[in-house]
Amino acid sequence: MAYGRGAAAVRAIEQVSLEIARGEFIAVVGPSGCGKSSLMRLISGLHPPLAGTLTVEGRPVTGPLKSVGMAFQNSNLLPWRNAVDNVLLPLEIVEPYRSSFHKEKKPYEAKARALLDSVGLIGFTEKHPWELSGGMQQRASICRALIHEPEILLLDEPFGALDAFTREELWCTLRDIQAARKVTVMLVTHDLREAVFLADTVYVMSQRPGRILKRCEVKLPRPRDLEVTYTQAFQDVVHELRSYIGKNK
Repeated sequence: MAYGRGAAAVRAIEQVSLEIARGEFIAVVGPSGCGKSSLMRLISGLHPPLAGTLTVEGRPVTGPLKSVGMAFQNSNLLPWRNAVDNVLLPLEIVEPYRSSFHKEKKPYEAKARALLDSVGLIGFTEKHPWELSGGMQQRASICRALIHEPEILLLDEPFGALDAFTREELWCTLRDIQAARKVTVMLVTHDLREAVFLADTVYVMSQRPGRILKRCEVKLPRPRDLEVTYTQAFQDVVHELRSYIGKNK
């Protein structure tokens, strides 16, 4: 994958091959500019591959996938909408929900409130973004990504702008969501601890153009709680991954 044109084009990733099983949680780590987000745009169908093949459930990806939900480092909640209405936004855009949205709005609103309640936002469903903390906004953003029940959840540095305590709290929230919904998750992060705590498999990418340097299965038993991050087994995986960061081969 490249961006730009002609001689000024920059190759973001090349020779990347990976398989993600249904219900698997993978994390992709690597230095800034290595192509992690570019890889995510490929998988979402937002950017076509220049070469090779890209399939989801055996079908070629030819455009943006309706079966994908996405959340980013910035929550990007619309300031004039309350939390429920922000979560409902994909249902107003994505078929088959869009056609029936106004007719089914009350059931959809109930679904959005239940989703917000499930991530600890009971009592905040009618609040606007400026009335929510950064962590609350990210919870709402993840709910928005899940409201249309996607098969794949793509997360691009979703906790990067949060303080350490809030970030770890949201690790547990995401852990519980994935365990309950069995959704396939791809997490892009700079935080190796975050990757090891959450993922079944961690991929380390090289400097640009990004290649997969290391595939690491995280064999720590589930369910994982935060105490596991203080164990030697956890630290060993983190240190192994760190040894690959910044390398080209």
